[in-house]
Amino acid sequence: MLAETICSAVSAAGLGIAAVTAWRKRFLAATRIAAYSLVPVALVLTGIVDWVAGIAFKPSVWLGFGLLAVAWVLFMTTRAVERRGGGTRKERRAAARAARGDAVAPAASAPSLGAGVPQAQARPKGKSREQSAVPGEDFSDIEAILKKHGI
Repeated sequence: MLAETICSAVSAAGLGIAAVTAWRKRFLAATRIAAYSLVPVALVLTGIVDWVAGIAFKPSVWLGFGLLAVAWVLFMTTRAVERRGGGTRKERRAAARAARGDAVAPAASAPSLGAGVPQAQARPKGKSREQSAVPGEDFSDIEAILKKHGI
């Protein structure tokens, strides 16, 4: 009953403001204000106000909203734990299996020998593998590129 009275008073005040606005020759604004002021009365007549008032003043409804909030917090907590790497046991096992597996392209991890250089020419015949890995390797091609660019 109180909600209907408040909605009626708001509509009456809005229609009064719309009348004053129309008297000032601002008809477009007055029409807009009249439209907004009719909404509360329309909500009362459709029964929406009774429905909202019934929801707002029932403790069981608020208990339901509280349970929804708790469920949402639990859901978001589990999502945050999964994103940090906790995941489920099944997901951790699958990740461990994937990490243990062979590489997709095992030869891709081999060092590049340069463009257009055949593998037979890349390693000098007289040197062993240990000698070619010495820190004083031949960097003449890099030096040539740097000189070309004036560095």
